[in-house]
Amino acid sequence: MIPARLEPLLRDDGLAVPLARRFAAGGHGLFLVGGSVRDALLGRTGAAGDLDFATAARPAEVRRLVSGWADEVYTVGEAFGTVGVLKDGVKLEITTFRAEVYRNDSRKPVVQYSEDLETDLSRRDFTVNALALRLVPAPEMIDPYGGLVDLGAGLLRTPLDPGIAFEDDPLRMLRLFRFVSVLGFRAAEEAVGAVRAMRERLAIVSAERIRDELDKLIVGEHVEAGLWGVVESGLAGEFLPELTALRLQQDPIHQHKDVLAHTIAVVGRCRPDRILRLAALFHDVGKPDTRSFGPEGVAFHHHEVVGARLTRHRMRELRYPKEEIEAVAGLVYLHLRPHTLKMGWTDRAVRRYVRDAGPLLERLNLLVRADVTTRDPKKARAVERRIDELEERIAVLREQEELDSIRPPIDGHAVMAFLGIKPGPLVGEAMDLLLERRLDEGPYSEEEAYRVLREWAEGRGLPVPGPG
Repeated sequence: MIPARLEPLLRDDGLAVPLARRFAAGGHGLFLVGGSVRDALLGRTGAAGDLDFATAARPAEVRRLVSGWADEVYTVGEAFGTVGVLKDGVKLEITTFRAEVYRNDSRKPVVQYSEDLETDLSRRDFTVNALALRLVPAPEMIDPYGGLVDLGAGLLRTPLDPGIAFEDDPLRMLRLFRFVSVLGFRAAEEAVGAVRAMRERLAIVSAERIRDELDKLIVGEHVEAGLWGVVESGLAGEFLPELTALRLQQDPIHQHKDVLAHTIAVVGRCRPDRILRLAALFHDVGKPDTRSFGPEGVAFHHHEVVGARLTRHRMRELRYPKEEIEAVAGLVYLHLRPHTLKMGWTDRAVRRYVRDAGPLLERLNLLVRADVTTRDPKKARAVERRIDELEERIAVLREQEELDSIRPPIDGHAVMAFLGIKPGPLVGEAMDLLLERRLDEGPYSEEEAYRVLREWAEGRGLPVPGPG
């Protein structure tokens, strides 16, 4: 009997059934597999989006069968047995039954095709993803490894021995905790044990693939459980050693908060914005290198500076785009700024804060709020009030001046024309001077800008035109 939740996948006016009939007419079976089946059974109707299929047909035959039906065909994954198809705005992937394995020292899987569906399903990552739906001539659920039971129990278990599954593709070790984060499922003990034993094998996986799994894990609804799994299994040490280092040894005299537990809690308190949560993950990575003990206890002076540097290094290692590295590192560097202004926000301080945060302003305020994990309600309220006051001051100043585009009333060309100088360091010094005045005092006129510029030039012994 087919569960009612699968019925939307079996509609004649959908994409799956007409495609399966096309394959059947060509002498090949076509099965819907993977996340779309799993998510439909879980009622996660908006989660899957794309559709994944498995077939005995080889890639060349797949291309022939979809020709004339697909809007576009992509062959970039054909070396791994996958043909991509775009139809009515929906992405489909059709993969030949396979049993892929990695060489011991290889970053790329060696694709070996298999002849039957059950062998293909046995080589999938987890039983909940090793479910297949036969579409024609009649719908049939195929579950050779108990995935339906595990789905009901919320259990992540490998179809075969986890040592085989993780040997086939070491990235599955990280994917285990990605599904903990995204689905809220529990990782089977034998799977976690295999991760502990085999975690060093992650080294053969490319940084790009690891990065993509981390990105999916970090936005999961159950991200805290996923991160704890990565740390406690030892896997974090293989690709994110800065996270493991946050489990600081407690000093018997100077008791202080577990930085790792705090960090994971902060990530969980952030909305599922990938850049914001990555910043939360890295925001305290500078603490181990800056920890010191004094009469008042433990301190982490300038940990935001060290943390921003470590963030850039780790994100480069994971092959993140430059703009994302700068955004996350910028949030790490600025996350303590509001705490330095406990006496209130002057106009000058607000302008500088907005200027330094730039497009990161909203995320920065959210990070600062999420960073408050203290159990002391008085301290928590004090920080919340500080950020509330900051946002109120920003709103007021935005009404009074162009706060989001803070610049002097004249540009570098005007400076050069006024002083009769060519491009060079002097122009930069003059523009910095004019910008500082704008930050300190707010908007001012072009006339005032030229007056300030004249006084500065005279002090430097530069020839300047007379007044007027």
